[in-house]
Amino acid sequence: MSAKNLRIQLEPLSVVVEAPAGSDLANILAPYGFEFPCGGNGLCSRCRVRVITGSLPVTAEDNLAFSAKELADGWRLACQAQVNTPLVLDCGQWHMDVLTDDTDCPACKQEQAKHGLGIAIDLGTTTLAAQMVDMATGSVLGIETDMNPQAIYGSDVMSRIRAALSGADLTTVIRLNLRQLILKLAGARTGDVVEIVLVGNTVMHHLFSGLDVEPLSHTPFHPPHMGEQRFTPPELDWPLPASCRVRFLPCLGGFVGSDILAGLIAVGMPSSDALIALVDLGTNGEIAIGNSKGVFCASTAAGPAFEAGAIRMGMRAVNGAISRVSCSGNRIHATVVGGGEARGICGSGLVDAVAVGVESGAILSSGRIANKTKLFPVCDPVALLQSDIRELQLAKAAIASGFRLLLKQMGAGIDDLQCIYLAGAFGNYVQVDSALCIGMLEAPKQRIQAAGNTALRGARMILLSPSVPALPAIKHISLAADPGFQDAFVACMTFPART
Repeated sequence: MSAKNLRIQLEPLSVVVEAPAGSDLANILAPYGFEFPCGGNGLCSRCRVRVITGSLPVTAEDNLAFSAKELADGWRLACQAQVNTPLVLDCGQWHMDVLTDDTDCPACKQEQAKHGLGIAIDLGTTTLAAQMVDMATGSVLGIETDMNPQAIYGSDVMSRIRAALSGADLTTVIRLNLRQLILKLAGARTGDVVEIVLVGNTVMHHLFSGLDVEPLSHTPFHPPHMGEQRFTPPELDWPLPASCRVRFLPCLGGFVGSDILAGLIAVGMPSSDALIALVDLGTNGEIAIGNSKGVFCASTAAGPAFEAGAIRMGMRAVNGAISRVSCSGNRIHATVVGGGEARGICGSGLVDAVAVGVESGAILSSGRIANKTKLFPVCDPVALLQSDIRELQLAKAAIASGFRLLLKQMGAGIDDLQCIYLAGAFGNYVQVDSALCIGMLEAPKQRIQAAGNTALRGARMILLSPSVPALPAIKHISLAADPGFQDAFVACMTFPART
């Protein structure tokens, strides 16, 4: 270790970092999955760390975020801290599993037109997932995951847009991070990589490609460059053969990106005779409904609540997060990620908790807490405020009303849908019964199916395909511009009455 550098140990991650004295702690932690939802402005109190050994001075923002006891116990806001002593930090809440997909692609294996190695990448707002495959057989040879390092600029896409417009370089940081993922995957076989396919939402597409995000900062959200972007490895400073083809697949419209395009391929919508739906409940919420005759898609502002970003004690599905809530008699049971004490609640736990409240009558169909305390206890010290329930109502109303309007645009009804696929991490873990209970989904339970990481699976299928997959006509619908949206949104705000 350099004499000029300080040693920072992150536990229980078993990571040791070196950094010069005076370094911002946020910059040190960002590559290891830490998020700064408010962009590092000390407003959201989500980047909490606890000093085990060493010292971090208490800032004005720390005094506002923590009680005197918490400060004495060593809790600090990482975004406000500077490192001036060696540190051991408790960062247990930042361990997170990234959703991947290693299912076989039998149809791809029948094609022998491609040879060498290929890499499929799902560039998410929060997480990154990459897979290396044998192009001749379709076999998955390796998987690497990471957190998106852009999270230091905020956890949602609008925060990233504001940061980019303020001069922050979010392009270089993500290209460098993906460079490391590719090197881990390929190792000594970088010379055998012949093609890389990337998918992501519209903002990730633009930031990776170095495109202007200003058109995405205001209505009507119609950027001029939504098509496929192609690169050579030298342009990206990636140590791969110059002949390797790198392409970021095209967006579908507005905030509906190529992750949804890949998802359509993964669930077989372009070849389906029956009407099916894909709902991706991630940082942004996207819906696509269609079949081989055509597809309608839209985006909704649902993610902040489903990922617990707008909830007082909300957190990602990491250690200490309540991920499941059930009720037996009058007693609420909570499952905590990692099995330790509850520190907060993630999206799936939030939906469960409110569903338990609605079923028990503790939360009224209007969303009001019945006992008028404006507090719904879940598992000490975690409780939901009245404002938290309202945030969930806004999010679930966005999804439900968007679903209704897309069906209306198609001249179809819920009974015409054969299957609803739930994609993304939240869609994979949310309890369908709870989603139905709060009215987020409106369909028979047997038609709803978790589909996993459809973006990554679809990217791999496109990578292995000998030609560009045939797609039906895809129409993007701006829900805000639909004259019936406001009425539908208001109608979906309430919870279904108990039966």
